[in-house]
Amino acid sequence: MQILDSVPVRTDLYPANADAKKEIVEAVSRAAVQHKRVLLIFGANWCYDCLVLDHALHEGDAARVMKEKFLLVHVDIGDGEKNSELVKTYKIPLDKGVPAVAILDGNGKLLYSSGEGEFEAARKMLKKDLVGFLQHWKK
Repeated sequence: MQILDSVPVRTDLYPANADAKKEIVEAVSRAAVQHKRVLLIFGANWCYDCLVLDHALHEGDAARVMKEKFLLVHVDIGDGEKNSELVKTYKIPLDKGVPAVAILDGNGKLLYSSGEGEFEAARKMLKKDLVGFLQHWKK
């Protein structure tokens, strides 16, 4: 059983000046054309588990499924106040921790929201479970 890899700390995954709302609109329109889904990851640069999850989405089997079936958008929550309207729109319970995940279809319809903090302890997730999750939600 292989858990997600440890990663070096980085501070650029969630750029302070990113316009998450605009990025989501652009991703949804591209997803419709490319027959993909949009994976939103709510988190922040201070969140180690957010960094671990992002790294895992870019390697091995998870990366293959991501590339074929999903477009990824990072939504910065800052210290918990940033992008609060998106947090509400996509039903992300920040009190359950981050990273939190939402999946949208090519029309922008919310298909899944990690309402129980399923990804909060990403560093303890098994690689096969992450791949299974992506496989389940791919189009």
